Amino acid sequence: MKIGFIGLGNVGRKLAESLLRNKFDLTVRDLDENLMKNFKKFGAKIANSPKELAEQVDLIITCLPSTKICAEVMEATNGVINGLSENKIWLEMSTTDESEIKRLAKKVVAKKAIPLYGPVSGGCHRAATGNIAIFVGGERQGFEKILPILTTMGRKILHTGELGTASILKVITNYLASVHLAALGEAWTVAKKSNLNLNKTFKGIAVSSGNSFVHETESQVILNGSYNINFTMDLVQKDMNLFNQLSKKLNTPLEISPFVLDIFKDAQKKYGSRAWSSMVVKRLEDKFGLDFRSDGFPDELVDNEKEEKGYEI
Repeated sequence: MKIGFIGLGNVGRKLAESLLRNKFDLTVRDLDENLMKNFKKFGAKIANSPKELAEQVDLIITCLPSTKICAEVMEATNGVINGLSENKIWLEMSTTDESEIKRLAKKVVAKKAIPLYGPVSGGCHRAATGNIAIFVGGERQGFEKILPILTTMGRKILHTGELGTASILKVITNYLASVHLAALGEAWTVAKKSNLNLNKTFKGIAVSSGNSFVHETESQVILNGSYNINFTMDLVQKDMNLFNQLSKKLNTPLEISPFVLDIFKDAQKKYGSRAWSSMVVKRLEDKFGLDFRSDGFPDELVDNEKEEKGYEI
């Protein structure tokens, strides 16, 4: 199967590299010419437009930073939809809302192609080694056709059901991660003010009922001081907004999520939209004149787990 990949950002680049590393026939498209040239050095082909890419491959994967950009890539005159034909598959891997996925999916189906939605979860460092989790919504037959590709890009693959279900699940999991991160800022503040050894505190939380994936990963770069989690403030706000919009659509006013969104908005004002999302805890460091630094933590996360073929869960 020939694969086309559009969007070589923090996550997309790593997913595409997994495909290239495992010898798939890959064509790429990105606005950054240097990124595409680098992929070409390692055997990928380059497309001059999303339409050209869609015409040349069997599976089109998009992994883009916003709903607006995805719509432009899909619906422009030289966009993906105008390059689709019968039995081609479109797999969208960005985090976006259910209604937008379904809207674009109707246009894909009108071309007799198959729409699937497959967001990832588990951190950029795990995308680099093909060990990330992937949720996929859409028809089962289309899912099974691309399962060998999904199990190359990811370790644990979950078919969530009909189109739209993966979007809702992804928005929920990203919301939980944001809440955990905001809570970590308060936890580290109290630990520091209490003069606890932060290295031992990290270990203690990691073996306790208060542990989380966010603590095991993001706390490390917070304690290092780099905050480099390869995920930015604007992307967290996008995800939080999607969660809040979903709750409003369901006529379910919530209590915690508006507060967490306000915390991230404040952090973005202070540090910028492209600051690492884990810098949300720096608000409290700055407010109370604290420093959460501790020795022995990396400036960037690396997945040391061996790359292995994924599987459906």
